[in-house]
Amino acid sequence: MVASELGCSDDDLTSIRPVRRSIDARSRYPVVRLTVDAYVHEDAPVSPREVDWCRPADPTKRVLIVGAGPAGYFAALELLTQGITPIVLDRGKDVRARRRDLRAIQQDGVVNPHSNYCFGEGGAGTYSDGKLYTRSHKRGSISRVLQLLVDHGATPDILVDTHPHIGSNKLWAVVQAIRETILRLGGEVHFDTHVTGFAMRTTPKRRIAGVVCANGSELLADAVILATGHSARDVIDMCVKHDVAIEAKPFALGVRIEHAQALVDEIQYRQSPRDPHLPASAYKLVCQTNGRGVFSFCMCPGGLIVPAATAPGEIVVNGMSMSRRDSPFANSGTVVAVEEDDWQQFAAHGVRAALEYQASVERAAFAATGDGSQRAPAQRLMDYLDGTVSATIPRTSYIPGHSSVDIRSILPAPVDARLRAAIGEFGRMMPGYLTNDAVIVGVESRTSSPVRIPRDPVTREHTSVAGLYPCGEGAGYAGGIVSAALDGQNVAQSLMQQVFTHAPR
Repeated sequence: MVASELGCSDDDLTSIRPVRRSIDARSRYPVVRLTVDAYVHEDAPVSPREVDWCRPADPTKRVLIVGAGPAGYFAALELLTQGITPIVLDRGKDVRARRRDLRAIQQDGVVNPHSNYCFGEGGAGTYSDGKLYTRSHKRGSISRVLQLLVDHGATPDILVDTHPHIGSNKLWAVVQAIRETILRLGGEVHFDTHVTGFAMRTTPKRRIAGVVCANGSELLADAVILATGHSARDVIDMCVKHDVAIEAKPFALGVRIEHAQALVDEIQYRQSPRDPHLPASAYKLVCQTNGRGVFSFCMCPGGLIVPAATAPGEIVVNGMSMSRRDSPFANSGTVVAVEEDDWQQFAAHGVRAALEYQASVERAAFAATGDGSQRAPAQRLMDYLDGTVSATIPRTSYIPGHSSVDIRSILPAPVDARLRAAIGEFGRMMPGYLTNDAVIVGVESRTSSPVRIPRDPVTREHTSVAGLYPCGEGAGYAGGIVSAALDGQNVAQSLMQQVFTHAPR
């Protein structure tokens, strides 16, 4: 086919390289669209490895990076392109050891506040799906981020797929390989290292000199990148304690809705069962209700719902998929935009008002089940719309189990009203979506950070504390693996220009 398009023979083609692959399911029969680069009588150029730009670290130039998620690790790799030593500190465990704590929360309902689905090497994305979707094209080179992941063991398919995905069963090995690169080049990575304070200097102006750890040790460096993720609430308290400016910001709040994957396939592909050559189908839904956006979030085809609490006494859920996306379930966050008007009840908490609003819903979800475990409140979809407590709950993918609860009793009234209106609209957009075999599981509350740590838009340095570089999701500047990685690269580039006078490559 390629040869005929070019008007040459098959023998003339020396190489064909995929560039972009997508699935168009708008027509009756889904179509796979593949764009390729074809080479006639010449070899395809060899793609450079991004990791080869990294250089051995100079121990006299040191940057502390608080957080070993995508923002922190990609900042570390970017610093190494100029030979600057990254020292990564993470309160959690390495990516292998972390799995024991995930098993404990899944099977025993025990939440380790330092090692869970949000905290630990790789951050929240490592064991919550590994989707690489982003619309952050203006933030930097997405292809660089994807190539670095491939350099560290990810499948090259992510370079061509429209919606690239690694999967939680494979991403951990990629994360581990990134750590090995950092260590091989002279950087440092320290786990079980909980940062509890800043080492501040006030002359000639207010400047951060390093951090203080829970064991009392003080670590000093030329600058600090704060990349602690969207759930590190104690870091927000630490900022308040040290008079480091933060501000409340909008986020989104709602539930997870789980359908049978076979139903979603039938709706999207108009096939039952789907063709074995087609991947598990996904959907994306969005509408406006009463002046606020309501949208599907982190849709996980062939996936699982997982417990994402970071402290005892709260219920938080998230979604994930393995690389093959072969679970019989499909789940998606379905969330409502939350803005300043919503958290006025918590205004006495000042800049922490949005965070307290978020936490109050998570505590209500925990209290609703009544047994002190990680069992999640759940309700059949149509029962939720009708205001009926479900007599039974179908089997779901959520391993800790669930209790039949009226979800309306947990959600703030404005969120509940908008969510119910939107679900009805989604049923019109996607015939078959409204079924009482679908289950709502609550609550989906960690869509993004409810605070922002302000920084200069050019230098990316904190607006009032020199040497501090807020970064990634926890600082309010990213939303997902790729956007966090891009922000890590951008922050590292700005830091190098400001602190070490190194221009980015």
